[in-house]
Amino acid sequence: MRKFKIPAVPPTTNKSIRFPNDVIEQVEEAIRGKDCTFSAFVVEAVRVALENLKEDDS
Repeated sequence: MRKFKIPAVPPTTNKSIRFPNDVIEQVEEAIRGKDCTFSAFVVEAVRVALENLKEDDS
């Protein structure tokens, strides 16, 4: 399983999504002081989750 790393900001397209407040707070704490946006963090987390699902299906 690939380890999660805080990513640099990639080119993006806007997508609207609602997050629980506690999750927002945890993400913001994790990226504080890093060169990473909330969106970039979430995109990387989703990529890792999708890879994990592929590995589980194999």
